[in-house]
Amino acid sequence: MAGMTAQDVLKLAREQQVKFIHLQFTDVVGVVKGITIPGDQLERAFSKGVWFDGSSIQGFARIAESDMYLVPDPSTFRIIPWESEEGAVTARIICDVHTPTGDPFPGDPRRVLKRAIEKAEGMGFDYNTGPELEFFLFYLNGDGSPALMPHDRGGYFDYSTDQAITVRKGMVAALQALGIVVEASHHEAAPGQHEIDFQYADALTAADNSITFKYVLKAVAKRHNLHATFMPKPIAGISGSGMHVHQSFYDAAGKNVFADTKDEFGLSTIARQYIAGQLYHARAICAVLAPLVNSYKRLVPGYEAPVYVSWARINRSALIRVPKVTDAQATRLELRCPDPSCNPYLAFAVMLYAGLDGIEKGMTPPDALEWNLYDLDETRRQARNVEMLPGSLKEALDYLAEDEVIQDALGPHVYERFVRAKTQEWDEYRLTVSSWEIERYLATY
Repeated sequence: MAGMTAQDVLKLAREQQVKFIHLQFTDVVGVVKGITIPGDQLERAFSKGVWFDGSSIQGFARIAESDMYLVPDPSTFRIIPWESEEGAVTARIICDVHTPTGDPFPGDPRRVLKRAIEKAEGMGFDYNTGPELEFFLFYLNGDGSPALMPHDRGGYFDYSTDQAITVRKGMVAALQALGIVVEASHHEAAPGQHEIDFQYADALTAADNSITFKYVLKAVAKRHNLHATFMPKPIAGISGSGMHVHQSFYDAAGKNVFADTKDEFGLSTIARQYIAGQLYHARAICAVLAPLVNSYKRLVPGYEAPVYVSWARINRSALIRVPKVTDAQATRLELRCPDPSCNPYLAFAVMLYAGLDGIEKGMTPPDALEWNLYDLDETRRQARNVEMLPGSLKEALDYLAEDEVIQDALGPHVYERFVRAKTQEWDEYRLTVSSWEIERYLATY
C-alpha cells in the first residue's frame, strides 16, 4: 500500500463499498484519537481535510489556537475486518495534523518523527526500526473492567499451558488483514504475557504499525472477553513488558551502513558512533521511552530489563545489544529500555537524534561489557564509570531538562506539553497514599 494515492484509495473504497472511515492520529502521550466519517466524505477529506478542536487533545493546543485539521495519508488505508462483518464495511486511515494555515502542526507526534527522519536522510541514512511489543492478557470483571488476573499460567515458549493460542491466532490474522507482516508469536516469560513480532520497516511505517498493533490487539482481546494491556509492570515480582527496538541504517544503494565484517562485533565506525550517542543521551531519552511512573518498576535488576548504561553482544542485561547475524545486511542494534506504553513516533525520533548526535560529534563508545551486570556491585560500577538509568520518572524528566539535543528532537511545542503532562503524572503519584503505605504504617504508627 506504500505507493497508494488518494485516487487509488477512493477507487478501492468504492469497490469495497466502504461505509465508514476512522481517521486516526495520536496525542502527545501516544493515545489513539480519531473521528469517523461516512464513506462518501472521503474525497472531501483528501481534498480539504477534516477539521477538529485541538484544544481537547492531550498536549495539542490551547483554547485560543484550537482549530486544526486532519490530512489522511492514503498509504495507511486499511479495511478493518472485525468492524466489517455485518455489511457496514469500515476502514482506517492514519492522518497528519495541520494548522489552519496549511502547515504541518509541530505538536503532531507523527510530524516529530518525520522531522527526525528528514535529518537522517540529509546525512545519507535511511532509518529502519523493528519494535518488539510485549503485552499481557487479563480476565475481565463482571462490569467489563480489567481484573488483575492473568489469562493463563504459562511461561516462556510454553505450549501445553498456553491458553491464549487461539486468541493470538485471531490477533495475527487481524494484523495481517491490516497489512502488517507478522513473523512469529509466542508466550512470554510471565503468566498471561505474550509477544507477537512483526517485520521491521522504515521508522515511520514501523511507528504506524506499532500504533495499529496496540489498537488491533485490544479490539481482538475484547472479542474474547479479555483485556490486552501494554502497561509495563502490572504485577510485582514477575517480568514486565518491554518494547525492544532493533535499529539499522541503510544508504541510497540499499547497503547496511552499520555493517563492517572486519570488525570484531561486525560494526562500522558509524554504528559505534551511533551506540555512543545513544549511551550518552540514554538517561534523557528514558523519559520518552519509558514514560510512565510504572515504567521504572520494570527497569529493575533480575528481569532482563536494563539498568546500566552499557552495550554488549551476548549480554541481555545491557542497554544496547548487538544481535549475532549470519548476513551482514541484517546487522542491527537492539535498544532494550523502551516499553510499549511509549508513543512510538516520539520514541523513534529521540532514539534517532541521540544516535545521530554521536555520529555528528564522532563519539566513541566505552568498552563492551559482556558479563551479567546485575552482579556488578557499587564499587566495581564506579570504577568502570558505568552509569545507571533513571530510577524514577521524575529523575528521567530531570535528565531530559538538561539535554538540549533531545529537547530539539521533540521540538519546543511537544517538549513543553510532554513535560507538563508527565510532571503532573508524577505529582499525582507522589501525593497518592498507596495501599502499601496503609498496610505498612497505619497499625504501627
